[in-house]
Amino acid sequence: MRAHAMGAFVAHTGTDVYGPGKVIGTDGDWRRVRFVYFVATVAVGDLRRASPQEEGEVRAWLREKAVRHGGNW
Repeated sequence: MRAHAMGAFVAHTGTDVYGPGKVIGTDGDWRRVRFVYFVATVAVGDLRRASPQEEGEVRAWLREKAVRHGGNW
């Protein structure tokens, strides 16, 4: 997998304030990430692959949003 490609589940390397997230866009060395609490643009070097537990949290959050609001989160 390329460095945090579209759809990858990630977390920030330096803080857990963001919560885990899913990459929704790429632009060079930057990734647009839908974190559980908000969307942010983060440098690739500041992201790591999400742990299985973190990925599960994001997947559950995305399912809940899709059920509640419809659409593709």
